[in-house]
Amino acid sequence: MDDRHDQEEIYSQRIKAGKRTYFFDVKATRGQDYYLTITESKRRQNGDDSVSYEKHKIFLYKEDFLKFVDALQDTVDYVREELLTPEEVAELDRPRDFDDRDQPRNGSDQPRRELDRPAFDPNRADDNY
Repeated sequence: MDDRHDQEEIYSQRIKAGKRTYFFDVKATRGQDYYLTITESKRRQNGDDSVSYEKHKIFLYKEDFLKFVDALQDTVDYVREELLTPEEVAELDRPRDFDDRDQPRNGSDQPRRELDRPAFDPNRADDNY
């Protein structure tokens, strides 16, 4: 069996986006070293009317968190500032009626709001981001 499937899951967050769902999972190795898996799951309708899911996964290790976040933010900023029209940026910034953060936290009946969590800081010593 693949060892990656045996690792302890510490935290999970799901984002629904049309036919796609993104999962952000924090896991620990047996030696208590933490890493993040980012999974894209896309629903596919097969020709025989059955449904299957195509999955793609990225493993991101803690020593690369800051580089990854910086590169992602730089890329998003470039798209917003150089490629999108002001109208498209305004649409991206428009408040949404529904957000997965309004869903209960793992093991809790209280909603998970953005303001409940501090901003992501990969240099923090704790895991509460």
